[in-house]
Amino acid sequence: MTDVAAAVRTHLDRHLPGPEPTSASVTFLGVEPIDVLLYPGDGESPVRYVTVGCSRHPMGDPSDMLADPTHGPRAELVLALSGGAGVASGVHRTLAVLAAAPSVEGIVLRPDALIDLGEPLWKGSPFTAVLLGESDVPDLTLPAPLDPVQFLEAVPLTGTEAAWVRVRGAAALRDAWDEAGIDVRDPARGAASL
Repeated sequence: MTDVAAAVRTHLDRHLPGPEPTSASVTFLGVEPIDVLLYPGDGESPVRYVTVGCSRHPMGDPSDMLADPTHGPRAELVLALSGGAGVASGVHRTLAVLAAAPSVEGIVLRPDALIDLGEPLWKGSPFTAVLLGESDVPDLTLPAPLDPVQFLEAVPLTGTEAAWVRVRGAAALRDAWDEAGIDVRDPARGAASL
């Protein structure tokens, strides 16, 4: 049997530059631990927080009578921020909560998904939600018949931006960011003028 978490860790170490990551582990009742790795980057590259453990099991429709142990999408979350490792104190716990959502709440993590926590993503943060999208970490192919692991970038959103996504969609918000020249990896950024 493939140790998916170990394969994810090896894949991340191969594709993310910089020094060895630090790790924090978060455990939820009835769910296997979720690790959050902190890759500090190397000068030009941002700090990346990456979950390991969400992809141990495929995500499936919570209404299915029996969960399929092999088929179904698998994902891990990547939060990339500029400004160094201390800018998002406590964000590892939030990422672990998001990564546990498929097991706990039956949520399927996929591109353009909006997840609104209704509370700051980290201490002092104006962001209360994330918009999932493709990251710069390539998919990890697993041995057949397992589906690959997709690495989804979790972009922090303000409450206003989350409302915009609900009304206009993810593509419209990304267009607004591009038009305004907003760096979504800047933890001190303001919301797009919507």
